[in-house]
Amino acid sequence: MSTLPPTPPLVALPSTSPATVGGHARAPWATPASYWPSLTAATEALDPPYATLDLRALAHNAHDMLRRAGGMPIRVASKSVRTRAVLDAVLALDGYAGILAYTLPEALWLASEPDPGAPADGGSGVRDVVVGYPTADRAALRRLASDPVLASRVTLMVDDVAQLDLVDAVARPGEREEVRVCLELDASYDLPGLGALGGAAHVGVLRSPVHTPERALALARHVAERPGFRLVGVMAYEAQIAGLANATPGRAARSAVVRRLQAWSGTELVARRGAAVAAVRQVADLEFVNGGGTGSLETTSADPAVTEVAAGSGLFGPHLFDNYAQFTPAPAVAFALSVVRNPAPGVATLLGGGWVASGPPAADRLPRVVWPEGTRYVGTEAAGEVQTPLRGPGAAALRPGDRAWLRHTKAGEISEHVDELVVVGAPGDHPYDPEGAVTVLGSVPTYRGERKVFL
Repeated sequence: MSTLPPTPPLVALPSTSPATVGGHARAPWATPASYWPSLTAATEALDPPYATLDLRALAHNAHDMLRRAGGMPIRVASKSVRTRAVLDAVLALDGYAGILAYTLPEALWLASEPDPGAPADGGSGVRDVVVGYPTADRAALRRLASDPVLASRVTLMVDDVAQLDLVDAVARPGEREEVRVCLELDASYDLPGLGALGGAAHVGVLRSPVHTPERALALARHVAERPGFRLVGVMAYEAQIAGLANATPGRAARSAVVRRLQAWSGTELVARRGAAVAAVRQVADLEFVNGGGTGSLETTSADPAVTEVAAGSGLFGPHLFDNYAQFTPAPAVAFALSVVRNPAPGVATLLGGGWVASGPPAADRLPRVVWPEGTRYVGTEAAGEVQTPLRGPGAAALRPGDRAWLRHTKAGEISEHVDELVVVGAPGDHPYDPEGAVTVLGSVPTYRGERKVFL
């Protein structure tokens, strides 16, 4: 790991999309043969493993997401970042507002006021944090219920009366602060006729049991009539649209099917979400209706029922999003590993590498080796915890001490493997100039580097 001086705060992102990174044709990452060796040269004083954050690519991605959202506010999904300096830099841009957290303890940390004497313990003072998943953390609930500032800034996610019962069991209504809640509407798609025995096939993830406008209204009425709670939002995350690649090379037929399913699902969801939101608004004065993700910014922002979109993965640009028809993210974050042995002709072995992403076990969960080009995993070992052998023309020339560059499958999970992100950019006063020689500007701590592990 590196021992670079910290860079607090992260160099401010440009307030408008810089012309130098606005087009991929002039972007340095568009030419791998020069881009990855330039990162190697810039970081040669560091010992792998380490991860880099390219400010030029981050700026490109942040502004491209704003463009794709068409003026609708973007709530930053912290799970896909897990680095406070990046969250702060992005939230400083016009068009980004609020955080979608993944646990209540994380939300309380981000919403707490900063403590100059203990930066890791003090929060970020974020005034609008929605917890994207229901919580059963009693200690965190007690803290939320007893603190008027946190209770005004943090919103819980609910889809079941039992979750409200848990809050009341921890802190009785009338003896605690009013708790803000957001109702989660299931956004998955039931495809008629393709399920077992001719029933509907479920397309999407298994999240909320609240699928219909009628169930949404019933739960909303319960919340509205129940002391100690205030319903302020509705969220519906269409994972089958936002998180499913639809232009995979070599899989044209499958990609066409995925795009067709996404179109059908999008049409169905606009009608159902609109009806559900209209029903909930009969009993609650909603502050926001959240939807979407990095892969669906264009379509979700066009839904008249939605008031904000959520996204985060697109900021780092992991390889999960390389195969989308509607956008191409820049590889803002990557990591370097050392070659330590050549066990056979044409084979180079990296130390470490088993940074496998969450989700169903498959080859697409493995990190992607992006430099040198022309490498492949060994089928019997793949990406191993302590060693990763590589074959192919690109591996043949690697010797102990050389480095390989990889990209993680899912964005924020890379931050669980390193204490810091090594910040790189062009030197001087223009760190976003792609034609400038890349240099190391400093480092920023990840959640792990701040000794915060929330899951």
